[in-house]
Amino acid sequence: MMTEEDLVKQFTTMIERSFPELGRSLRYCHIKVIQFSRSQYCEITELQIGIYCPESLIAIMKSQKNLLRNVATHLGLDDILYINANRLLRDTASKIKDTHPRLWLELHWIVSKERL
Repeated sequence: MMTEEDLVKQFTTMIERSFPELGRSLRYCHIKVIQFSRSQYCEITELQIGIYCPESLIAIMKSQKNLLRNVATHLGLDDILYINANRLLRDTASKIKDTHPRLWLELHWIVSKERL
């Protein structure tokens, strides 16, 4: 079975080759495989692609959701989550800085790239 990093690489490669304009927009996003379980008692987990994007790219990504979902299902992933990086970083209740410091830094990086 492919690792999560391999799935992300395959996903981005397929998007960049098939849809180059969308692939250029994905460069400003952080993509991660997220394991999701519907309940704590359920042993079945779903693998979803999480696309953390700056606020300005959320609308672009959502407008192309059918294309992105088709690529994700082709790779055996269940669905796509669109996460607004700006909102996540501004959220005072978020524990992401403590639990996932590297992701927190990467989100700051993509949000700062948006301003350039």
